[in-house]
Amino acid sequence: MNMITTVSTADSERVALRAPFGARPLWQRSALIAGPILLLAAGATYLGGDKPAAAAPPPPMVTVAAPLEREISQWDDYVGRFEASRSVEVRPRVSGAITAVHFIDGAIVRQGQLLFTIDPRPFAAALAEARAGVATAASDLALAENDLGRATRLLAEEAVSRSDVDRLTARVRATRAALAAAQARVRARALDVEFTQVRAPIGGRISDRKIDAGNLVSAGDGGATLLTTINALDPIYFTFDVPESLFLKTAREGQAKGRPAQTAEIRLQDEAGYNWHGRLDFTDNGINQTSGTIRARAIVANPTYFLAPGMFGNMRLSDGGTIPALLIPDTAVRVDQARKIVLVVGKGDTVAAKPVETGPLVGGLRAIRSGISKTDRIIIQGVQFAQPGAKVHPRVTRITLNTAPTAKVAMSATPSASQATIVGN
Repeated sequence: MNMITTVSTADSERVALRAPFGARPLWQRSALIAGPILLLAAGATYLGGDKPAAAAPPPPMVTVAAPLEREISQWDDYVGRFEASRSVEVRPRVSGAITAVHFIDGAIVRQGQLLFTIDPRPFAAALAEARAGVATAASDLALAENDLGRATRLLAEEAVSRSDVDRLTARVRATRAALAAAQARVRARALDVEFTQVRAPIGGRISDRKIDAGNLVSAGDGGATLLTTINALDPIYFTFDVPESLFLKTAREGQAKGRPAQTAEIRLQDEAGYNWHGRLDFTDNGINQTSGTIRARAIVANPTYFLAPGMFGNMRLSDGGTIPALLIPDTAVRVDQARKIVLVVGKGDTVAAKPVETGPLVGGLRAIRSGISKTDRIIIQGVQFAQPGAKVHPRVTRITLNTAPTAKVAMSATPSASQATIVGN
């Protein structure tokens, strides 16, 4: 029996989709190949198409100014200590008992002022005895001279022999020597009496007494008792060590300028300004091989005795000369590897970098020794936004100088002046 079965169109399409690629119709195979190619081409066209160009950012705003031109005095900076210009240990020159102390511990004493009294009675007795010896020697001399005179007159009459006259002459000479010795003993005993009053050998500030009244003190070259000490404080010394590099620089500059007098200004640890003034008066005769420094000293007036030995101080030393300098803010100086540069705005508002040699800080500004001119437009603000070769939008201003003293002194790592001041300030 023949049966006829009807196959739907949807079933036939599903069967066709599951058919192998080679058994499919030509149009299906073409569509499967061309479809991905067309999708790839459309994607490439979309991704590779031209986009609208983004707008260029405006040039950064920077502040520029011409360097400030001033005459400055350069100073080398040191740290040192004050020392007494003279120091004396007061010791007795005769032995005895201290009977009185005539000063207040720590007071200012003048030269020749009485400090201690040693019991003078033994020495006064010795002086009286020496004076008696002088009287005896003088009497012997007078007798010897009279005898010699009589013998000389009798010698003319040949009443005495020549030998008797010679003996009398020798006796006169001996008694004269004895008199001289007795007179010397008087002077020595008088000195002992004088030494019982111990007086200040120099003026200055005295220390405390080491011996009270009632104690025995001894004299002698090696074992004399220490009574007190006196430090001369007006003037006072300020001693410091100079590195070899700075010593060489100062020596060469001194030769070039004829070695002018070097002035020193000193500030104490609690001072903002340099209130103490002096001059360099001594440099040692050799460099210390261990530290590589040479010892130097400045002499400072101290009429009020305020400065005391042992105080620390910061000193700046000048050779008295002045130099022209260009001053810019310290923040305008940038470090580029091993060199220092400043950024300037040139023609067409284009940034350029100039290597510079820096100097000390002056009133909050950095002195520039070389590398820029007074007509350059230095970028002093917005340095971080400027790059060499790029354009900027400059805003012109002026550099001002801060003349107020700073509490902290800037130190320089290079062997050059670490500070400077404007001439006239």
